[in-house]
Amino acid sequence: MKCPYCGFNESKVIDSRPADENSSIRRRRECLSCGRRFTTYETVESLPVVVVKKDGSRQSFDRGKVLSGMIRACEKRPVPLAKLEKIAADIEQELQNSMEREVSTEIIGERVMEHLRTIDQVAYVRFASVYRQFKDIDSFMEELTKLLAER
Repeated sequence: MKCPYCGFNESKVIDSRPADENSSIRRRRECLSCGRRFTTYETVESLPVVVVKKDGSRQSFDRGKVLSGMIRACEKRPVPLAKLEKIAADIEQELQNSMEREVSTEIIGERVMEHLRTIDQVAYVRFASVYRQFKDIDSFMEELTKLLAER
């Protein structure tokens, strides 16, 4: 680490401790040339996930949009908000952990539907009807038939 006072390139770490609710590490350092002390912070660099929409446009991933879609699907259903928030956080974490920096809306929608299918089948069908843009009653019934067959 370069000393901010004399510019020397080497220093020793005197003290390390977690900072910012364990999201970074605070280090006290001492320059090996001038002996002055300074503080550095070490954080994980996270790369933004870019969502590729159906029309080809791109925008950064927004957990709030995923959450609001699930809230609409679960309206008047006995699904706790905390559970939906956890699902949204899990999906965001899955996307961060994958090495892909660009993700299509189809992949995100499928992951949301996987989670909704396990917690509330009505919410799943609601989300699927908007996400898959059912054109008529036949496509809707086809999805319901699949759901019933899984039971």
